[in-house]
This record gives sequence, structure tokens and C-alpha cells, in this order.
Amino acid sequence: MKIIADLHIHSPYSRAVSKAMTLENLDHWAGLKGITVMGTGDFTHPAWIKEIKQKLEPAEPGLYKLKKKNSGIRFLLTVEISSIYSKGGEVRRIHSLLFAPSIRAAEKINAVLNVRGNIKSDGRPILGIDPKDLLRIALDVDSQCVLVPAHIWTPWFALFGSKSGFDAIEECFEEYTKHIFALETGLSSDPAMNWRLSALDRFALISNSDSHSLRRIGREANILDCELSYHGIMDTFRSKDPRRFLSTVEFFPEEGMYHYDGHRACNSRLTPDETRKLHNLCPVCGKPVTVGVLNRVAGL
Repeated sequence: MKIIADLHIHSPYSRAVSKAMTLENLDHWAGLKGITVMGTGDFTHPAWIKEIKQKLEPAEPGLYKLKKKNSGIRFLLTVEISSIYSKGGEVRRIHSLLFAPSIRAAEKINAVLNVRGNIKSDGRPILGIDPKDLLRIALDVDSQCVLVPAHIWTPWFALFGSKSGFDAIEECFEEYTKHIFALETGLSSDPAMNWRLSALDRFALISNSDSHSLRRIGREANILDCELSYHGIMDTFRSKDPRRFLSTVEFFPEEGMYHYDGHRACNSRLTPDETRKLHNLCPVCGKPVTVGVLNRVAGL
């Protein structure tokens, strides 16, 4: 079955997210845009998981649908976790996507994370937890849980981010790297940019909207030919079979917030060549620029 899946969004309980991002509205807008499977986002937030339990019912294995409605839209349990912690003598800020195969598994993850930090204040909780430990927790709850490093090139909050990331996946996940089979490329990069780095060849490169509003869902998404189920989707990513993982819907990376180098406050935007000529200094304020995605990809 050919489906389009957008598996990274946020709920009204996340900061800077439209209050219109309700399950009912997501169902409607997904239908308008031809999306088959939506991530729920934010399943760690107590109020949002309560709404999920009240408004959704089981459909195909690992997927849910609105009660008393047969729109054909399915929901898959997802959450983005912000990890801020120290490793290798540096402060790391890494965002991870967690996919859960059931509400029961999501609630068990919530119970563990609730002891480790505050999951009530924001739909995308900020926790002092190593992503490797987050993955271990999820797998201990249910072996079918999946962790995907989110928007991997974002300078401040990503696996390969120039400000707080790593140069190799193994530096972050160590012995748990074997459980990582997909990476989210983010709005500021596209597959062709990621193909330049051969260390990523073993991973499926997935794309999602990371939407905070209804009109932006599906701006990036995954086009799959697979069984309509949680396992069907995850096994397709795991396989990397181009007959099943057909392609991605892509935002123009140049329109992403972090594609080029520069400073937002200074309104400076530089290509990697321009940055080198300026010795990595902002032409407006003279301070070191934030190295963007294009430059970071080239560097690795």
C-alpha cells in the first residue's frame, strides 16, 4: 500500500505551537494534504496523552484513528525529546524522536521519564538524559520502540550540530548504535547533501515536517509502499529497500533556518566559501558565526 507519513509534529502543549493542532484538525488537514499516517507528537505530556487515549482508538497494529470517524487517517505515537547533558567534556544538546508501538508502551516510557525530569512543562520535554540512555529506557519498555536522531544537522540541537553535536554517531550512542537505523535530515538539508557523507549510507534518511501549525504539516514527509501498520513502516525504514521506501517530500534546504552560516540578529548569511574568507567571523559584529548545515556537511 502506498502511503505518505509525516512522523514529527508538535501538539498544542509545546511552546510556540498553534492551539489549533488538535487531533481532530490534524485528521482533517492530513486528509486535505494526502497524508496517510501522522505522528501524534508529544506523547510524554500528561494532558496530550490523556487526549490521545480519549479521542483515538486502535486501528491497524500499532496505529490509531479518531473514534467514530472513518477518514482513513492514522496516528502513530511519537515524541521529540530534548537532551541537555555533558559528555566528552562538552555540553551536548541533542534532540531525539521516539516512536512507540502502543499507548501502553508510551505510558510506561512516561512513567520512567517522569522520575528522571519534568515532562509536564512542555510537549517537547527538556531532560538531562543521554540519548543512549533514552534509547535504553525505550527498548527496556518495549523492544519495538524506535529512536531516530532528529534534524541531525541543526547547529544547536542535533546529533551532528556544529555547536553541540558529535562527528560520528558512535560517539553519541556507543554500543547502542546498532539499534539506530534511520536519521531525520531536517529542513535545512536534503538527501543529496546527506549522500556526501558515506558514514550515513547504512541509515534510512527520513524527512518530516516538524510542524508547529496545521498548514505546514507534510512540508516534509516520507513516501512508502508498505503494510499499513507500525511494524510495516518501521521495517520499511529498517530495510532501506527503494521498492518500499520510495522517496521523501522535501522542503528547499536553502529556506531552512540553519542552511547557511551567519547570525540571525545581524541579518548576516554566508556561504561556506564566504565564511572561510572572513575567517569564520561575522561581517557585522565581528564575532564567530554560527556554522550552518551546508558548511557542517562539507566539513565532515
